[in-house]
Amino acid sequence: MIYPALRRLLFCLPPEIAHEVALAALDRAPTRLLSAGADSSATPVSAMGLRFPNPVGIAAGLDKNADHLAGLCRLGCGFVEVGTVTPKPQPGNDKPRLFRLEKELALINRMGFNNKGIDYLIERMATRKSTTLVGINIGKNLTTALERANDDYLIGLQRAYASADYITVNISSPNTPGLRKLQLGEQLETLLKLLQENRDKLAQEQERQVPLAVKIAPDMNEDEINQFCDLLIKHRIDGVIATNTTLSRAGTEQSRHTAQAGGLSGAPLTDLSRNTIRSLANRLQGEIPIIGCGGIMNAEDAIGHMQAGATLVQIYSGFIYRGPQLVREIVDATISLNRQPS
Repeated sequence: MIYPALRRLLFCLPPEIAHEVALAALDRAPTRLLSAGADSSATPVSAMGLRFPNPVGIAAGLDKNADHLAGLCRLGCGFVEVGTVTPKPQPGNDKPRLFRLEKELALINRMGFNNKGIDYLIERMATRKSTTLVGINIGKNLTTALERANDDYLIGLQRAYASADYITVNISSPNTPGLRKLQLGEQLETLLKLLQENRDKLAQEQERQVPLAVKIAPDMNEDEINQFCDLLIKHRIDGVIATNTTLSRAGTEQSRHTAQAGGLSGAPLTDLSRNTIRSLANRLQGEIPIIGCGGIMNAEDAIGHMQAGATLVQIYSGFIYRGPQLVREIVDATISLNRQPS
């Protein structure tokens, strides 16, 4: 395998620089060196009104501006999600803002929605050649007051609608102050109502129904999850992504980076995400599909998320630690699972 040796070199670099170097290398890598998941005998998956060639996706955050779609779409994934993107460009939080916890197979980030803005991303989407499904993850600008957050999400919806195969509403990042308040109560109800009404208008105007998904935090309690689910159903949301990063530091106490502010992802998140998936599945009872995301470091983790109730899965930190081979491993595992007698 080439990636373990490449990872050793990449991990000698600061995390953000390594991230950009790796994506640039991915863009240039011969297809034969990447996963061939899309060419396998995977069973397509229907969810959110879409047909996914296989259930494995790349999570938002890896390619915030759709600058590396060509390379990512050659990995053999069933779908790729770009963003989080905001209406206006913004630099994000001060550096350093990304930290590796290598022994724990984890990352801590406080990137703060650094991106080049929705207009730039839509320009990049116009150059897209692959037929791989692409979701666009939208958020609010840091300088937009929380009481005006709905305005930013509406801009994101309207600008992304014509280019996206689906749109994800990110209200669960821990790195934009106050953002997670939008997951609860009246604020969530108002936001979902606004997005659903405007999505219906756009669907009529463009004669095309683009699914809406909402990304949830792993730090919500059972009552909060139940209320969240009831509002998703009420406002006809098409999917839920579980989960974003966590504020918990359980399992990382010995790391020198454990006190860093930001969201934790990777192996310590596996159980938290799976428990959230299970709670969502119990409440939703199949009415809305779940995309499992968080702590998927190997095929077993992906299958565990699916058995807990996820229809699709997304990888991020696992991809950083394992490379393109992880895509193929998960696709192959889902093929084997589908072949098992019921």
